[in-house]
Amino acid sequence: MRAQQVTDPVAYHGEGPVWSPSWGGLRWVDMLAGDVLSLAPDGSVRRRSVSAVVAAVRPRRGGGAVLGIERGFALEDPDGRLTRLPPLWDDEGVRMNEGGCDPDGNFLCGSMAYDQRPGAAALYRLTPDGSTTTVLEGVTVSNGLEWSPDGSRAYYDDTATHRVDVFDWDPDRGLHGRRPFATIPDGGLPDGLTVDADGGLWVALADRGEVWHLTPDGVHDEVVEVPVGMVTACTFGGPDLDQLFITTSREKAPPGEDPLAGSLFRADVGVRGRPVREFAG
Repeated sequence: MRAQQVTDPVAYHGEGPVWSPSWGGLRWVDMLAGDVLSLAPDGSVRRRSVSAVVAAVRPRRGGGAVLGIERGFALEDPDGRLTRLPPLWDDEGVRMNEGGCDPDGNFLCGSMAYDQRPGAAALYRLTPDGSTTTVLEGVTVSNGLEWSPDGSRAYYDDTATHRVDVFDWDPDRGLHGRRPFATIPDGGLPDGLTVDADGGLWVALADRGEVWHLTPDGVHDEVVEVPVGMVTACTFGGPDLDQLFITTSREKAPPGEDPLAGSLFRADVGVRGRPVREFAG
C-alpha cells in the first residue's frame, strides 16, 4: 500500500495526529515549533502556537483539549483559553514527547532527552482532578501509547529498545505486566502508533518511510509506504474513521533533500479505527 500526500510540507517535525469531531476533524502538532495544526475541510491548514514545544494533544470530554507541552501539561478550554500547569521537572534538556488517554480518562504523556540520553525520561499521568503521577521511569524515548479496543491492554514503545511492548491495564492497577510484543528488525525505530477496531496495530517507523501493521498476536503482515525518510505517527480519521492519517518530519533531512518531509499523508488500509479516548478533566 502507498500513502497519498494530503498537505504540502507544513511541519518541521509533524507528530501526534488525532481525529475528533469535537474539534472538527484532524489535529496534529509541529512539535518543536510548539504549534497545533488543524486540517480544514478544504485541505488548508490552520496553525496555533501554544508553547515552546507541544508534544501531544487529546480532546477533553467537556470541550477543548489537554496537551503535553515542553515540561508538563496544559489545558485548553472550549473557548480556546490555555492554562499551563506547573512544570513537572526543571531539566531543560528533557522534553515531553508523546501521549494518550487511558479508558478511565487520564492523560498519559512520556518524555525524552533532547540528546536521547539513555534512561533520562519517564511516563507521567495527569488525572481529571489535576494531580500528576510518574508511571514509568528509566525510559529513553517514550513513544506510541494506545489501548486495545476492549481497554485491557496498552501498547507502548521506548524507541531506543527497537520494539513495541504491551502492558495489561485495569482501573485499579493501571499499567502493569510490561512485556515485549514485537521487535522491529535491523535496528528499526518504532515511533507513534494506533490501534484499529479489530485490535491490529499500525506503527510508524522513524528510520524509514513505512507504517507497519501488526496483528493482535504481534505478527507483521502489511506495510504502508510513505515517500519520506522519517515517519512519525498515525491515527484513523475521517467521518467513518476509515482513513489512516500519517505525520512525517524533516528534522534529520539534509537541506534540499527529502522534499515531501513534513507533509501529512493518508492511506486507505481497509479497516476502521475507534473513536479517540478523551481526557475526563
